[in-house]
Amino acid sequence: MNTMTLKRFRMIGIIEGISYLVLLFIAMPLKYIAGIALAVKIVGMIHGLLFIGYVVLLALAMKEYGWSLKYGIKLFIASLIPFGTFFTEKELKRRENVIPIPKTNN
Repeated sequence: MNTMTLKRFRMIGIIEGISYLVLLFIAMPLKYIAGIALAVKIVGMIHGLLFIGYVVLLALAMKEYGWSLKYGIKLFIASLIPFGTFFTEKELKRRENVIPIPKTNN
């Protein structure tokens, strides 16, 4: 089983999660406390692109690995919650390390 899609999905999940936290806890306070609106524009654009990449790779991983719609929705919802992608990382790493054993005819 090729795990490249899953590796990419895990990597963008981590990066997207970090960008979400930067947006929430750095850029938004800069905008509303310090009046620096440019921070949200820049970080928001970066986060938006990473989120689109996350969703595209989620769809590819669902198709390639035969994940259920329920599991895909779970991963999608996790991306909407701060720190959510970090909680799913352990499970995705476990899935990446599982190597299917070929069936033998005895």
